Amino acid sequence: MSQLNLPEPITAYFDADQRDGEAVARCFTERAIVEDEGRSHSGHAAIKAWKAAASRKYSYTCEPLAHEQKEGRTIVKTRLTGDFPGSPVDLQFVFRLERGKIDHLEITP
Repeated sequence: MSQLNLPEPITAYFDADQRDGEAVARCFTERAIVEDEGRSHSGHAAIKAWKAAASRKYSYTCEPLAHEQKEGRTIVKTRLTGDFPGSPVDLQFVFRLERGKIDHLEITP
């Protein structure tokens, strides 16, 4: 991941994603929103619960492969590999940053 030279808050997010919901939630602003699988999760408590639920349901790793800056967003192409149907899958993580934290994350196929 270090070869991609991602912004620090995004690097911190992918590192935290290997740990727990609390670590992931700390990467976000207080009012941040995560959009994943057709649902929105707003604020630290909801983001922590979202990550915890995903970790209980599946074991997975997420490998950032490439990124680009576009219209104030950082778009990271990833490969998610784990014990879920259709693994591996390539996903796009679209980050918007605010004051050194993630303010919005949308995860799409």
